[in-house]
Amino acid sequence: MIKITLKDGSNIEIQEEATILEVAQKISEGLARMATCGIIKGEVKDLRYKIQEDCNLTIETFESSIEGKKAYWHTTSHIMAQAVKRLFPNVKFAIGPSIENGFYYDFDVEKPFTDEDKANIEAEMKKIIKEDIEIEKFALSKQEALKLMKDQPYKQELINDLPEGEEISFYKQGDFTDLCAGPHLIKTGKVKAIKILSSSGAYWKGNEQNKMLQRIYAISFPKASQVDEYLEKLEETKQRDHRKIGKDLELFMTSPLVGSGLPMYLPNGATIRLLLERYIQDKEVEMGYSHVYTPSLANSQLYKVSGHWDHYKDDMFPVMKMDNEEIVLRPMNCPHHMLIYKNKMHSYRDLPIRIGELAHDFRFEDSGSVCGLERVREMCQNDAHLFVRPDQIKEEFGKVVQLILSVYRDFGFKDYEFRLSLRDKNNKEKYFDDDEMWEKAESQLREILTELGVKFYEAEGEAAFYGPKLDVQLKSAVGHDVTVSTCQLDFLLPERFKLEYIGEDGEKHRPVVIHRAILGTFDRFMCFLIEETKGAFPLWLSPTQVKILPITDAQHEYAKEVQKKLHKAGVRVILDDRNEKVGYKIREAQLEKVPYMLVVGAKEVQENTIAVRSRGNAENETMKVAEFVEKIKNEIENKNN
Repeated sequence: MIKITLKDGSNIEIQEEATILEVAQKISEGLARMATCGIIKGEVKDLRYKIQEDCNLTIETFESSIEGKKAYWHTTSHIMAQAVKRLFPNVKFAIGPSIENGFYYDFDVEKPFTDEDKANIEAEMKKIIKEDIEIEKFALSKQEALKLMKDQPYKQELINDLPEGEEISFYKQGDFTDLCAGPHLIKTGKVKAIKILSSSGAYWKGNEQNKMLQRIYAISFPKASQVDEYLEKLEETKQRDHRKIGKDLELFMTSPLVGSGLPMYLPNGATIRLLLERYIQDKEVEMGYSHVYTPSLANSQLYKVSGHWDHYKDDMFPVMKMDNEEIVLRPMNCPHHMLIYKNKMHSYRDLPIRIGELAHDFRFEDSGSVCGLERVREMCQNDAHLFVRPDQIKEEFGKVVQLILSVYRDFGFKDYEFRLSLRDKNNKEKYFDDDEMWEKAESQLREILTELGVKFYEAEGEAAFYGPKLDVQLKSAVGHDVTVSTCQLDFLLPERFKLEYIGEDGEKHRPVVIHRAILGTFDRFMCFLIEETKGAFPLWLSPTQVKILPITDAQHEYAKEVQKKLHKAGVRVILDDRNEKVGYKIREAQLEKVPYMLVVGAKEVQENTIAVRSRGNAENETMKVAEFVEKIKNEIENKNN
């Protein structure tokens, strides 16, 4: 008998070579119906996998994990491929993986798929699901696999890329067989609800030198209601797309003449970014930070000393050879701040030293991955490095956490979690190899968070190459986890740069470095803000806070006086004195997401008042000008959201 330890710690015994599905059936028929795959020793296994020895087993379902969903979606991608084969017999198949939300399959067909084609493919997929075809797994040698796929050049290329001697597995469902490592469901009927979402062109293996294939994206769920919910979510995501909102509100632009991943901020967007920069720098100054400027270029040797070269050189722009130097655009500015600290000897009394910078960094992102402000090639980071004595780590780390919480209160962020990001002990290449340093840093950070009373969860494999970190995961309006703030503990760079201070004992000691970014990069933070607010920014951040809308030319002089008073009070105000109907002006201001509209007619001039219309209220409120000025000043100062 074989002993199986389940996720809840309970044990069951099974016959040798029982499958994961049979284990699920032994636990309950309900679990067997919902099971999509299993996990043994951290590896995802097919439900058909035969268990040979005692082990820990987690049986996954669509609802239990991303791995459970991936098996479900990957099975559906084969159903799609089978449907396409039935409708387009000469099709050549490429790949059909599951992705973060759903799956896609790439096909080599004579012409792009039309809307009618996609509707027919979806209908055929539903037929295949209704047929409830059993899905069988089998393996072949490389020679046999190539023979089986003799009419499928893309599959043959994939087979030839596999190492000699490796098992080459296939999955067969009725009249369709596909090269695949799995895992897959047992029958096509296990899939309950599907929806084809879109199609596009895609180069084979992502290489523009290769042939353009036709890619179909789709989604599937155990319940039809989940498809409807997902489509609603997709529509909400479209409405929040920061690229569309950025264009509509004239926040930023891109141009192929400038280059991919290099957005340009227009006056409205630049106003918001400037406000964010001033906001965070003012907070840092209050907490004792000193700000510096460092160059965006550096000698490549700087990053070899820091260790970044070994871990990040593939993400850096190519080296520029100038005179006798090899110059690079910097991917991060940590090494620069190490040298600023090292510029003179420090006493233990000088510490902590807090160095902040709005630093421009550069990453050589693939052109296919750049996206508006979310993923760029040049970014501006709200970066800082704290040089502390070992006995100051807890207090300074705690102050960073308090700063994060203060900022989140100002922006009204409430749905977030703290993640303790640790190294993957099995991946020596990704992290600096010093087990003692890692054990010390991780245990110390864990203790600090526990003592501070910060609730957190741990994530292996998410650490920086030089040390563990605390990441704050914000939940976006469309359900995505977004890392904004981060705080990292670093014992490595002080060692590599030989940083020192004179201790109370008169001897030289190493400081510890705390890396931290509160707003992260301004580009990604603005992307997050745009999508969270749909462009209806809080009053204090709105590029235009007030629009004055006179009804006729007769009110222009009075409107100008109101404008002067607001401008003097520091309010960003625009007078719309165009010869247009006031209803048109109001609608335009609403589309521009202006927080306040002040309508001025003959009555307002006569009574020395204004008709105040707020962004979220269709009713006008009559107020004295001085009263409104005080009201808006208080709202801006208090950062009312």
